[in-house]
Amino acid sequence: MAPWEKRFASRPAPKRKTARARELRRHATAAEAQAWGLLRNRRVFGLKFKRQHPIAGVIVDFYCAELDLVLEIDGGRHADPQEMAYDAARTTHLEARGLRVVRLRNEEVSEETLQVLLQGLTNRPPLPEGERGQG
Repeated sequence: MAPWEKRFASRPAPKRKTARARELRRHATAAEAQAWGLLRNRRVFGLKFKRQHPIAGVIVDFYCAELDLVLEIDGGRHADPQEMAYDAARTTHLEARGLRVVRLRNEEVSEETLQVLLQGLTNRPPLPEGERGQG
């Protein structure tokens, strides 16, 4: 069994996942905090995102149920070959459950990048400034 397979095989109980997700929210990376500032309160196309959300046995950075979308923000450690294998396994695991997984590097996180990415997935026009965060 590969190392990443062991990580999926020994899933903690749901309470532990929830506690871990809360901890990850409290200790977000700078890029995750920036992305959350842009995505929260339905600021992009009126889409609701959850952050550090347990789904399909793993905790994902951001999840949008309406689009079945997982958005992962990858820092420098994701360039490590073992992390790359683990990330690929997580992506396969999530996609096998009907989820679309999109990965952005830390330096790619910006309002423009998220707007373009999500517009491509939704075919919706951006919300007017006064309507952002409502709903």
